[in-house]
Amino acid sequence: MKKYLFIAACLASAAVLVAGCGNRAKKAAAEAAEKAAVEQAKADSIKAEQAKQDSIVMVKKISELAEEPVFDIVTNLGTIKVKLYKKTPKHRDNFAKLALAGFYDGILFHRVIDGFMIQTGDPLTKDLANKARFGTGGPGYTIPAEFVKEYKHKKGALAAARRGDAANPMKESSGSQFYIVQDPVSCAQLDGEYTVFGETLSGFDVIDKIAKVSRDARDCPVSDVKILKIIAE
Repeated sequence: MKKYLFIAACLASAAVLVAGCGNRAKKAAAEAAEKAAVEQAKADSIKAEQAKQDSIVMVKKISELAEEPVFDIVTNLGTIKVKLYKKTPKHRDNFAKLALAGFYDGILFHRVIDGFMIQTGDPLTKDLANKARFGTGGPGYTIPAEFVKEYKHKKGALAAARRGDAANPMKESSGSQFYIVQDPVSCAQLDGEYTVFGETLSGFDVIDKIAKVSRDARDCPVSDVKILKIIAE
């Protein structure tokens, strides 16, 4: 009998010990979770403040640009100098913001058609693993259309790419993708349908060179044609 009582006492002690360990483990886990939450909140706060400061700096940089700023689009096949129009301020400022932030650095021309235009601005093209989705990427927002009658699809015109009318009846522009006209005759049909927000000042030969590269069945260059950087003058 004493033997059984002893065993029962041991089992009871063990149960208390296990319960105590379990409570300590729960308490430690709760404290760790609370600490992690506090650290994450601090990190989020720092990130938000940094984003705020970056935004202030960017607004200042854009405000210091000319009313019709000039940018050099430096590619691995040469430089295209472009001017942005003042009558399309939303597109002008968005392009300037992305360019100054380095968004376009390393992005490919993912669709080129000789006798038509050359297109770029999709951040997905920075990773060739995304090739099946080239042409679908962007910064996560669109820009309201800014159609100006005098801005035509002339040689070297900069225009914003966009989704088709069925999915985009307001003809809103992609937040980052744009194309440069190589042939104004074949692109004339796009007047009033796609926002033209700038023009080429020099580098027309580079546009032609890019348009004539070898491409695959999806009009994507076989060899990378890349924006190295875009520089504000």
